[in-house]
Amino acid sequence: MIDQKGMFNNIYKNLVTPILKKDVGIDAEYLTNLSLSLLTFSSNNRNWPLISRVIKSLNQEFCVVDKRLHQKICGIDFCNPVGLAAGFDKNGNAANIWKDFGFGFAEIGTVTKFAQSGNPKPRLFRLAKEQAALNRMGFNNNGAENLVKNFLKQNVDLKKHRKNNCLGINFGKSKITSLSKATEDYLTSLKLLIPYCDYAVINVSSPNTEGLRKLQDPILLKELLREVKNLDNCPPLFVKIAPDLSYKDIEDICQLIIDENIDGIIATNTSLDRLGFEQRKIKQTGLLLSEENGGLSGKPLQQKANQIIRHIHNIDNNINLIGVGGIDSPESAWERICSGASLVQIYTGWIYKGPQLVPNILNGIIKQINIHQLSNVKEAIGSNLEWIE
Repeated sequence: MIDQKGMFNNIYKNLVTPILKKDVGIDAEYLTNLSLSLLTFSSNNRNWPLISRVIKSLNQEFCVVDKRLHQKICGIDFCNPVGLAAGFDKNGNAANIWKDFGFGFAEIGTVTKFAQSGNPKPRLFRLAKEQAALNRMGFNNNGAENLVKNFLKQNVDLKKHRKNNCLGINFGKSKITSLSKATEDYLTSLKLLIPYCDYAVINVSSPNTEGLRKLQDPILLKELLREVKNLDNCPPLFVKIAPDLSYKDIEDICQLIIDENIDGIIATNTSLDRLGFEQRKIKQTGLLLSEENGGLSGKPLQQKANQIIRHIHNIDNNINLIGVGGIDSPESAWERICSGASLVQIYTGWIYKGPQLVPNILNGIIKQINIHQLSNVKEAIGSNLEWIE
């Protein structure tokens, strides 16, 4: 009975959700990798009759189709504004399946020029009560060349031939590459993957690669972005920024985005700020959150990330914004859009709330479009409209 209504969400609620209610138990990274292995197998073999039927049932359960959710941004067709954030599918192993979970787009990566194992384990921790996570993964991935191989293995079409499967790719600097050679490092990865990415993200904001955030300095960032923009067939380009920047730093980056004609900003990455949870103990290590390295994600980041989206939108409402950080409900997604985000991304909230979160958000947006008598979701962007029950 693979087409039983709500079956996949019920499986998640009964098997996975109880695990996520505890900090300890099954290791967070192990659980992520186990889930991704199942998705990888399905994506690689989606033409097998049984798997094809399962994927069709996934699509029927989680996809919401409404033309009012569609937007064309930077020449890209987004069937809806909810995307999978970078970090889950680092190697593009399940690139062909994200659309069947209802996502309007998925961001693959972060990918680096060189394969790298990332930081020592354990490096991913649940904070179940706070609906949050702490990670210090360190851009663990199999490298840009391997990502191309994974796309070929799954028969992922080149972007010029691909329909209804919008893929962004998030690019980072390899750990072994010095800052002085960072531009070359990014360019090598981009040259390999440009044919596949609908949009590219320059990630200069992860807190888990030593020195990376120095590239948010306007002088260094300007040099990097100019070289990337000069690449042949450069796709629409977004810069992913940290939530820990001062408003002055954000304003400087916004001016750079405007001056260099960069397509947009993704705000925000994970935070080094402990956001009031400094005394929260990580049970696996016995250390306080204030003593741990890594970036905090999930619900505690919600308010701060939303304030940054609103601030950028107020600086220049022509900057395309993708809002990420703490989005875990239809209300929080609507708030991010009404603060200025054209698109939103989810990851930690999706893990805690389960796959039903995507259709819940989309149906919630449709409900608000109806209540506020809007023509489409685009009219809500930066509108400061309230959520109305």
